[in-house]
Amino acid sequence: MVDIFEDAPSLVINYLSYMQNIKGKSEKTIKEYYYDLRTFFRFIKCKRKLAQFSDFENVSISDVDLDLIKSITMDDIYDYMFYVAKDRKNSSHTRARKSSCIKSFFLFLTTKAKVLDVDPTKELESPKIPKTLPKYLTLEESMRLLEAVDGEFKVRDYAIITLFLNCGLRLSELVGINLSSIKDDRLYIKGKGNKERTIYLNEACQNAINEYLKERPHEGVKDKDALFLSKRKSRITTKMVQVIVKKALARANLDTTKYSTHKLRHTAATLMYQYGDVDVRTLQKILGHEQLTTTQIYTHVSDTQIKDATSKNPLANFKKKD
Repeated sequence: MVDIFEDAPSLVINYLSYMQNIKGKSEKTIKEYYYDLRTFFRFIKCKRKLAQFSDFENVSISDVDLDLIKSITMDDIYDYMFYVAKDRKNSSHTRARKSSCIKSFFLFLTTKAKVLDVDPTKELESPKIPKTLPKYLTLEESMRLLEAVDGEFKVRDYAIITLFLNCGLRLSELVGINLSSIKDDRLYIKGKGNKERTIYLNEACQNAINEYLKERPHEGVKDKDALFLSKRKSRITTKMVQVIVKKALARANLDTTKYSTHKLRHTAATLMYQYGDVDVRTLQKILGHEQLTTTQIYTHVSDTQIKDATSKNPLANFKKKD
């Protein structure tokens, strides 16, 4: 931890270590926390005239100490949120994440490290995030995408897209699948925060995997337990999977700027909810969401469902007597 974030002060190191080792946050999340706190303390130093805004990206935070942290007020935090919105053009999603990180850091200092008596972020509200429906492929578009898979590694690529569309996997989860993770019709996944969950493979997934295993290389394989291998016989990378999906989308005449690997996860969740009679809590377990509210974005209804519901109104066929 110290080697990775060498310019971070000890209190930030302690916080990041706590979030990773106790709260189980992923390495990627820990890096985001670090970058968010670094930006925050650079701003505080510049505001206190301890550094120059003109040299913002080079400001070191290694000298941030408890006295400086104790001097931070709610006004400072509001000024910072205004700065990232106006000067750095951060989106509402990014500002919400930065706000959450700062709140979490100060909560750690007051309740865990116990070096602060007062938490200046206690009344801090998170920026409102506009509610938008997730983008997803329709059932017909999903079938078109599967039909469009082609090329030298089409059996492998078909299995990859089949798993995305049927299981709702994250990109990192798909790349991380091991042969030893598959037991009959079960796939054991290690998701966010190293939390494990079980995915049940339907017939389409089992068939796609079995067909791929028939031609998966065995000799000269660098990662023998990796399910999906690259041309060089090493575990396939996230970037390569993104390329595979983009090519298939293009072949299916689907918008490659609108859809991505993550949109295939959205598609799987939406199709399961719309066609599979899956309740939201079951969907939460399948997707590996920590919060139910995250899953609820998939419970939107289609125009067809709205029309169908209206047509089933008991007054739908009522006619006034002459």
